[in-house]
Amino acid sequence: LIGVYTNRHGERWELQLKGSGKTPYSRNGDGRAVLRSSVREFLCSETMHYLGIPTSRAASLVVSDDDVWRDQFYNGNIKKERGAIVLRLAKSWFRIGSLEILAHSGELDLQRRLLDFIIQEHFPSISMNDSNRYLEFFSTVVSETANLMALWMSVGFAHGVCNTDNFSLLSITIDYGPFGFMDSYDPNFVPNTSDDEGRYKIGNQANVGLFNLSKLLQALKPLLDPRQKQLASQVLEGYGEHYYSRFTELFKAKLGLLGENENDNYLIAFLLKVSLLC
Repeated sequence: LIGVYTNRHGERWELQLKGSGKTPYSRNGDGRAVLRSSVREFLCSETMHYLGIPTSRAASLVVSDDDVWRDQFYNGNIKKERGAIVLRLAKSWFRIGSLEILAHSGELDLQRRLLDFIIQEHFPSISMNDSNRYLEFFSTVVSETANLMALWMSVGFAHGVCNTDNFSLLSITIDYGPFGFMDSYDPNFVPNTSDDEGRYKIGNQANVGLFNLSKLLQALKPLLDPRQKQLASQVLEGYGEHYYSRFTELFKAKLGLLGENENDNYLIAFLLKVSLLC
């Protein structure tokens, strides 16, 4: 993260460089990015934006003269590639993992301060004087994550690595890595060549979203009282209803279906099943 920029419309954007080198969070990696993946992220993030799907944006791409060594297909065949740096923007880069790691290490005071900052900066509808603000925050993230998962499915987008570190607290699409778009409907579509078990296959994304939200709730529980914990669990149970409602709405729009009909869900499921045979 290199700074915050406010544009002429008053929109606040956090600027981040991908591929600029090691950071304290690079672990054993070199912090670099190759040209092919940088071009993919640039093009896809802009595509998602113009498809109306919440996403980070790409502002610029600079090619580096430095060589970067990568095993593209994870088969032990390491090759030299051209490096690149992408300047990418998002309203926030905070992820579920940002709170999860603090809860795991027992840094509850820091977690509370960070959560209050996130709410104050990015959730203006939630009052900082509201004793239920963390519950309201969680409820918003649950419904918006369900919406994002349905939007991904509506365009056949598979993220590829749906862990808690890649799930935005603002429910936007971030961290474009081994993503892919289905050419034809296949719930077992896996764009990530290293995902041998298909954990993040496209047909499982909604379930993974629920799993990640359960991890968020687990991280928030030390900050909630018993009543709030119970209500938060009920909110999480409503995730599926949020998702399927939005999923149905989006696919009805694709099919040009008007009004409400009890057979809408059956028709959508039937057409998706038929498309598997095509």
